[in-house]
Amino acid sequence: MVVDGVGSTQFSLATLQAFNRCVLQLANLARDAGGSHFIADGLQAFRQLVPFASSWWGEMSGVAGSVAPQNWMHGRIDLPPAFAGEWREVAGHDSFAMDTLSKPGKVVRDSEFTDPVEAVNDFARRYDLYHLMSISFELPDSNLTFFVCLYRGEHEAAFSAQEEVLFAAFCEHLLQLWRFQVQDMIRSDTANDFAVARPDGSLLYIGAQLLAVMEREVPGWHGSQLPPAVIAQFSQVPCVMRLGRSALTLSANAEHVILSLEPAVPGVVLAPRERTAAMLFAAGHSYKEIARILSLSPATVRTYLRNCYAQLGVKSKVELGSALRSPATFAEKTA
Repeated sequence: MVVDGVGSTQFSLATLQAFNRCVLQLANLARDAGGSHFIADGLQAFRQLVPFASSWWGEMSGVAGSVAPQNWMHGRIDLPPAFAGEWREVAGHDSFAMDTLSKPGKVVRDSEFTDPVEAVNDFARRYDLYHLMSISFELPDSNLTFFVCLYRGEHEAAFSAQEEVLFAAFCEHLLQLWRFQVQDMIRSDTANDFAVARPDGSLLYIGAQLLAVMEREVPGWHGSQLPPAVIAQFSQVPCVMRLGRSALTLSANAEHVILSLEPAVPGVVLAPRERTAAMLFAAGHSYKEIARILSLSPATVRTYLRNCYAQLGVKSKVELGSALRSPATFAEKTA
């Protein structure tokens, strides 16, 4: 078997069968569990094939240029909660991270504490990150990057070329299934202005446009956990809330909360309940479901939606969803 960038790598039948079982298990996890713990459970399944001591994954920005990379959503296995915050202190000097983020789709491996900046080595020693293997992927229609890192300690073997090939193939499946889950939850394949959060406010996904609004409206916010003012609204879901100059619609999806960014709409004024009903309808909920969620009668929901259609100048659910997401569409409708 020949793999670009790795050369000739021979796999035994037993290894190929084990990888196949791992991918099948990943598919079962996506179907049966999914959601908050899918990536962690998937990596635990992969751990049986390629052992590792700890792992970290998430979404990054600041991949290009002189800006230090910033982690906005993350998960971890056998690493403490403080890990991401401590890494942030050395992020701008971490050559391994820079290398990973600058080569999307390529596995990067390294060993030993050899970063030119000693603070980075001190951080790696603190968590025994002696052997490292990582990969990153550009998220479509976004300036964000998804990454996965595996670590082994000083007294363990380095990651091999064969493990690199297995890791790359597995992570492609992992990312694709994770993206499908996010799209299913938000019912859209363009997710820049959406976020998905767990009940405690920790982020499972965040799109670039919504991320930019959070950064602008909540100075000092560093991601991973939504701002307290947003989490405080979870008990009111479904609802619309103001965040500085912007508005967010919060709706429930199983155990998750979906946050969607509402564009400024010059000349169009929808009451908060009308906006919420319209967002839910565009997301695929029926009149009866919306009535139950908002504690309204189906007749009232129908009246709300009729008003939204009239004000926005749309004629279908598809047009309604596009209008709610697109400032340009609103400008044309209200010109």
